[in-house]
Amino acid sequence: MIKNLVPLDLCEVKKLLGGLEDSEKKKQLESFIKKFLKVQPQKGEQLKKELEELGLLKLKQDSIIKIVDLLPEDSLDLNKIFVDISLDEDETNKILEVVKKYK
Repeated sequence: MIKNLVPLDLCEVKKLLGGLEDSEKKKQLESFIKKFLKVQPQKGEQLKKELEELGLLKLKQDSIIKIVDLLPEDSLDLNKIFVDISLDEDETNKILEVVKKYK
């Protein structure tokens, strides 16, 4: 039974996989994560924390997770994450400035 739905970035998923016993599905997940993981787990946590500290109302937890996983390079990449919300230029610049530290 699902009690809570909590979005996880790939770094957190990688940590959770460490506690599971070895199986074919675990190997497949680790292979998938290895292909798409762009930031080290420690840096991913720091990036997530910094994005949360920005205090932007439009920046929800699921959007933060997507930003950590994808590391957008410019406003076009960032706007692909925020499909139903439009960020103003100041908000976009703040987010991209934080993300640039972790590339």
